[in-house]
Amino acid sequence: MFQSLLNSLLGCSHQRTTFPITPGRRHAGPPVLGATRVGTYVVCLDCGKEFAYNWNEMRVGAQVTAPAAAPETQPMFR
Repeated sequence: MFQSLLNSLLGCSHQRTTFPITPGRRHAGPPVLGATRVGTYVVCLDCGKEFAYNWNEMRVGAQVTAPAAAPETQPMFR
C-alpha cells in the first residue's frame, strides 16, 4: 500500500524487473491479435510496465507499447 502510494506521487523507478524474457516459438494455432511479441523485454515488478531489453548492451530500453486490443467478436449461431 505504501509503495503504491509513493509510486503514484513520485512515479515508479523501475528498479525491480524480471529476468529478460525472449518469446519462443510462435503459437501453432490460428494467429491471435496482440499475442505476437518480437524481441526481448523485461517487466517492472512494481508497476507492471514492459520495457525492451538489449542483450548486447545488457540495458533496459524504452517502454514497450502494447498494440491496441481488437474489439471482441461475438459468435454467430444460425
